[in-house]
Amino acid sequence: MCVGIPMRVVECQGLTARCEGRQGLRRLDLALVGDQPPGTWLLCFLDTAREVIDAETAARIDAALDGLEAAMAGATDIAHHFADLTARTPALPPHLRGATA
Repeated sequence: MCVGIPMRVVECQGLTARCEGRQGLRRLDLALVGDQPPGTWLLCFLDTAREVIDAETAARIDAALDGLEAAMAGATDIAHHFADLTARTPALPPHLRGATA
């Protein structure tokens, strides 16, 4: 399984960019997202940018990754890492909504 990591563009040179994120500075391939200006947030897999994301999405993903690291270290109080999920009631997909009546 591959986990997407949010990274912010520091410097872009054609189809590669120097980016910063959880793992420090990395050089990323931008072939799938094109040239991006400094400050742009990217969702990256295996040193390849796959999607342009906004800062709020990057922060939510980083919080979830923090929660995953905490759980792997044995923590059990990790709900605050997933505030975007714990603060809402899950919705059933449309094809299952009638099945609960």
